[in-house]
Amino acid sequence: MAALTISLGQHSEKGRKPSNQDFYGAYLPSESQRVSKGIAIALADGISSSDVSREASEAAVGSFLTDYYATPATWTVKTSAQRVLQATNAWLYAQTRQSQYRYNLDRGYVCTLSAMVIKSTTAHLFHVGDSRVYQLSGNALELLTEDHRFWASLDVSHLSRAMGASQHLELDYRAVSLSVGDVFLLATDGVYEWLTASQMAAMIHAHWENLDAAAQAMVAAAIGNGSDDNLTVQIVRIDSLPERHSNELYAALGALPQPPELRAGSEVDGYRIVRQLHASSRSHVYLAEELESGDKVALKTLSTELSQDPASIERFVREEWVARRINNQHVLKAPAQERPRHYLYTVLAYIEGQTLTQWMRDHPNADLATVRPIVEQIAKGLRAFHRLEMLHQDVRPDNVMIDTHGTVKLIDFGAAKVAGIVEAESEARTSEDILGTAQYTAPEYFLGEGGSPRADLYSLAVITYQMLTGTLPYGTEVAKTRTRAAQHKLAYQSALSENRELPAWVDEVLKKALHPNPHYRYPALSEFIFELRSPSTELLNRAKLPLLERDPVLFWKGVSLALAVVVIALLAR
Repeated sequence: MAALTISLGQHSEKGRKPSNQDFYGAYLPSESQRVSKGIAIALADGISSSDVSREASEAAVGSFLTDYYATPATWTVKTSAQRVLQATNAWLYAQTRQSQYRYNLDRGYVCTLSAMVIKSTTAHLFHVGDSRVYQLSGNALELLTEDHRFWASLDVSHLSRAMGASQHLELDYRAVSLSVGDVFLLATDGVYEWLTASQMAAMIHAHWENLDAAAQAMVAAAIGNGSDDNLTVQIVRIDSLPERHSNELYAALGALPQPPELRAGSEVDGYRIVRQLHASSRSHVYLAEELESGDKVALKTLSTELSQDPASIERFVREEWVARRINNQHVLKAPAQERPRHYLYTVLAYIEGQTLTQWMRDHPNADLATVRPIVEQIAKGLRAFHRLEMLHQDVRPDNVMIDTHGTVKLIDFGAAKVAGIVEAESEARTSEDILGTAQYTAPEYFLGEGGSPRADLYSLAVITYQMLTGTLPYGTEVAKTRTRAAQHKLAYQSALSENRELPAWVDEVLKKALHPNPHYRYPALSEFIFELRSPSTELLNRAKLPLLERDPVLFWKGVSLALAVVVIALLAR
């Protein structure tokens, strides 16, 4: 299987300046980290008016190359890089404010930055200032970045944007699809202002097999042409790319064979099977005991019918991968595993308790005070997903466990969407697979749209509605609506009933959270949870409105039904 490999050439000199205020670097990680986070390259140019800009350049590049790889593997490249650079910018700005240059930013900790992260088959560019990134196209160089420079006159200009120049960092971002043989050039103004694009392109071609020599040739030529600034060049060539339809994160486990038939007393890789806990068309879950420690775990195997399906294997292995990356008491954990595995299975923490499905059977008339704490705990688990740029995508009563202490935990992450993985998956995928259970799946999935945290919110609202009413807000109609027009016709069934004591404002909260259009739902889980306890004045007033104003469609349906009954009665006479 092809992997991501590059060739890299770099060179920097102080030129005619007394010192070099530029700084550059690259990090080519191990293969596994290269798959999950990519290869990072960065270049910074300190401003000549500052005596501390070298420190600024070094801090900007150094922190980017170090801290980027410390961000969660679940985050996208864009999120990871932007958060790291924003934190670095804040530190640089604070250094200036605490120094003797706090009233003169031109002498503070300020620099330009151009950075690139190559992950899978995409180059992600981040840029602020007037260093540049080019892409070689034939014998020409295409400029991919914009100079952030303000010209006061024909001869006088200033940086309009830079690292450390302001508390707020306005960063340019661009994603470029890659092909084998693509070449990128990163350069400071001490180089590109003294060489034409065609000259730089010619030097790359002349030293195709030795990119360090190409970088050195550019710097020497710029100095020869009269450059009076520091000079730095980085050249990146894409030598090979991973297959666009592969996901190597799961390759090691996914390549293992199915375990032999498991039953009570069976042993596999240091575990003894105690009993089967659950079986479905997708998987089998067993209570197992680790032979060395005696600890109880849940050992999960993929069903035989799906064992040859790569997508099913990927989703199956993903659950344990996700469980290892979320540290939250309301999310199922995966215990540390050090021994080698010889078969395809996952090991997860064992939860002694019951599913929410069973709990609802035991509590068919649960009141709001009982339901709220359960909903709030589910929301805490979902927020842990969302903070790591993940979606659960299969929130339903069977995937919620309540342990013997009353702690609620989310389980089954096979349908989870991980942003950092999605950007490395197939570019040919045009719509999201519907992996959740239809009754709890947000309507936008049935339109082929991607999910968002509001989709998980919708699923949680369905569960809340079901716990309070024993029914579903739209019945089974949502799965039948495959167009936006059809979804506009979905009729929300009020949660209010003569048989249940439920405040009218709670119905308004549920109605908003269950809106077919995600843009009309609560923008955040926290707002939904807050209003389940502390309704806004708007909701309280809305709950007091007559039915004609609160829900005119339902009102006229009721009027029509009443008139129909009257007509039938008159005809009967």
